[in-house]
Amino acid sequence: MFVFFAAGFGSFSYNKTPLDAGAMNFTEDFSISWRMMKQTYPLFWMLLGLVVAVLFFRWMYHRSHWQVINKTDGLGIPYRRKYFCFAAIVLFIFSWGSLAWAPLSRNDSFKFDNRFKSYLAINPLQNFFSTLKLRKPQYNEKAAKKAFPIMAEWMQLPDKNTFSYRREIGPRSNALESKPNIVLVQCESYSMYKSSMSGNKLNATPYFDSISNKGIFFDRCFTPHFSTARALFAILSGIPDAQLFKFSSRNPQAVSQNTIVDHFVDYEKHYFLGGDPEFGNFEGLLDNIDGLQKHTGKRKDIPDVNVWGIGDKDLFLEANDVFRKKDKPFFAYIQTSGNHRPYNQTIPENETGFEKKFVPDDELNKYGFESLDEYNCFRYSDYCIQKFLEAAQKEAYFSNTIFIFVGDHGLAGNAEAVYPQVWTDQRLTDEHVPLLFYAPGLLTPQRRSEIVSQIDILPTIAGMLHQSYVNTTLGRDLLDPNKKYNYAFVTNTADMIGMVSDAFYFSRNINSGEELLSPLNMQATLLSKQQKDSALKKLSAFTTAYFETAKYLLVNNAKK
Repeated sequence: MFVFFAAGFGSFSYNKTPLDAGAMNFTEDFSISWRMMKQTYPLFWMLLGLVVAVLFFRWMYHRSHWQVINKTDGLGIPYRRKYFCFAAIVLFIFSWGSLAWAPLSRNDSFKFDNRFKSYLAINPLQNFFSTLKLRKPQYNEKAAKKAFPIMAEWMQLPDKNTFSYRREIGPRSNALESKPNIVLVQCESYSMYKSSMSGNKLNATPYFDSISNKGIFFDRCFTPHFSTARALFAILSGIPDAQLFKFSSRNPQAVSQNTIVDHFVDYEKHYFLGGDPEFGNFEGLLDNIDGLQKHTGKRKDIPDVNVWGIGDKDLFLEANDVFRKKDKPFFAYIQTSGNHRPYNQTIPENETGFEKKFVPDDELNKYGFESLDEYNCFRYSDYCIQKFLEAAQKEAYFSNTIFIFVGDHGLAGNAEAVYPQVWTDQRLTDEHVPLLFYAPGLLTPQRRSEIVSQIDILPTIAGMLHQSYVNTTLGRDLLDPNKKYNYAFVTNTADMIGMVSDAFYFSRNINSGEELLSPLNMQATLLSKQQKDSALKKLSAFTTAYFETAKYLLVNNAKK
């Protein structure tokens, strides 16, 4: 019990969620997870404290027990059955926890209108074992087929009568005929509310802010889930990882996926990671890309900075060295890992070009940062992107390359300084990330504020290229002039699913069934009750349809 409650505190410290079966994802990468924890937390003292607490509790129990025996044994104290029965009944009532017939259950924890209260009410042991059974894929083909008409309407599918998401899409009239190179950068823990692009006064990402004004920048992009492995899955497959308590990259039934990358004809394909691609089974997902060249693991001449491998700057410069030697189009996926715990070990000791800044704790907390190390770590990520693009600008490939930068996920925290209260209360901070298409000379700069999703990235890239492609899942081309209905599906391991639209965030707790409609802007707050009820009804139906469809496609979009 001590171990489970300690793990519960640790889980909340790490990702602001209660302990559940999702923790098993990290035991599947035990070596890396253990090294990360050792580099982040004082594990020796934590484990010693846990052992001492258990021994102290044991000593206290034995001492009190034997004291009672020593003072009462042989004294002929009568046994009062009625007091025992009364105490047992009181204990049973408290254990039952409810005045109704049904006893208090895990689901009752989610009836609060505040996630922190729900998390506080959850028993770590009960929550962990209750969610273990949810680590297996669960989908309902009948429910997915029933939901298809709703999905077809929202997604503007050409054939609304056939249960299929496959569509062959030809080149757009404004597609680029120069066969541009594609460099897709998945930025670790790149929270929008902590960035300069949100108006955050701590200005942690001034360089990214400057290039966002020179590209197509989406400032309302949301990831479907919170996790690096889930982000890689969503981007490559076009499906939200809607399996709540197990990474789909670790699910043998779901890891094989069609990907639009295979339709990039005559493109060399590369993947760059500073560390081990076995973590989260990244490698299993990447094997879906035909002919992919992987640049991962230990480097001969570049030392690791922490458990995640080499630093981001070294990773970017390594990629640049590869790109500048290419004489044919290439698609590259660069996955950073620097902006991550352990924050105090992400900046290389020999780094001379970057200067740390000091910010008082009250300012850090006000603008969403948990520590000075995290703030400087986020700043260093911006510095690494700057050094990458400065190096790329000196090479011939730069002028015909589209660079895409997107956060893999955000981080929970205080966003009150830059966004409405719903961002903080409903944890939209977990999923709100920047999305930038940057290609000076190829793309006309614009800042767009419609709601978009991480799963839309590959269809949008494919739409920029002057060639046909096949899309079999849920992502959409964001630059299609005929696109309607801006939305992004989000979920998390606390059993919450939802849909973000331009005006509202709709959320539903899977356990309690409670639904909540939260306005995202001032115009939405001014709508009448009838208009809000109508919006809730439509978003509720679409969220259900989307969730059932995502679960179905996870195991029905296998690579042929």
